[in-house]
Amino acid sequence: MLRDRAKGIDNVTDAMWEQVCEHNREMVQEYLDSNKHLSKQSIKQYTSALRIFFYYICTHLKNKPLYEVKKRDFIKYFSWLQEYNLSSSSLKFKKSSVSSLCNFIENIIAEDEEDYKNFRNFTTAIKDIPSNKVYSKVPITEVEYNILIEELLKRKNYLACAWVATSWNVGSRRNETVQFKAEIPDYNIKEGKNYVDSHIVYAKGRSGGKPVNYMINKEALKYMKLWIEKRGYNHEYIFTTKYKGEINVASEGWSDDLCKNILSKILDRRINVHLFKSSCITNLLEKGVDIKTVSKYVAQHESTETTAIYDLRDDTEAKDNIF
Repeated sequence: MLRDRAKGIDNVTDAMWEQVCEHNREMVQEYLDSNKHLSKQSIKQYTSALRIFFYYICTHLKNKPLYEVKKRDFIKYFSWLQEYNLSSSSLKFKKSSVSSLCNFIENIIAEDEEDYKNFRNFTTAIKDIPSNKVYSKVPITEVEYNILIEELLKRKNYLACAWVATSWNVGSRRNETVQFKAEIPDYNIKEGKNYVDSHIVYAKGRSGGKPVNYMINKEALKYMKLWIEKRGYNHEYIFTTKYKGEINVASEGWSDDLCKNILSKILDRRINVHLFKSSCITNLLEKGVDIKTVSKYVAQHESTETTAIYDLRDDTEAKDNIF
């Protein structure tokens, strides 16, 4: 089902976090410290979700300590979250973050803390979370990709051009894309091939992420090289920005802004960073590449079932031919 766009929940600042009772802050910190195997990005996401939950407890439930939180409290919290029209995936993550903390309390803390002797995971009060989405996912077609490249070249926005070419052709997520080093365009393309294998980058996963290497085709290599030639400075990584003389790897905010304020306006429809991996996969499947090949070498998935989630092909014709 479609939903209205999310209003967005403000991040809990350090000053706001200081208002949360000390016991709850200590429990969160102990839990996070026990999960050092998670990637930095995962730790960041868990931290944000848990801060939102406990700040709600602070402002709506008299800042009660975690061991006094009950199922009815979590139901109230979830009702509050739903007022923001969050996506089902966002709701599920916020629930799983608190649930994971509760499991940690039950399995590790309860045996040593009298206050937690009878503690139970109160997130079980929320069962199924219906899937929803704010808009229908429509892949970026090859025609649209060419429109983006042509317009970005006209604007001499070579960084954006390289990012679009890489994301659409390679299928890497943005946190993987920014790991690509400036040495890649200098790799030798083997005879009879039209791509190079990247160095190892780290995808989503435990213990710092899953090591993978992507196939970088000639199209992406061309625009990577163009950007490196035009940027006017040397840096280890390809996707970097320069502000007030300081050079940094392109941030999530930069890619979000690119999609929202540049790419969306060029194509006159909503584009976000997550659409590029799906578009890459869909484009290859439409060209007849076997899904097992796409899954293993492009999507970097362990199962074709996962890759199928990214398949945005229109199956209307196949549906019409059933009978």
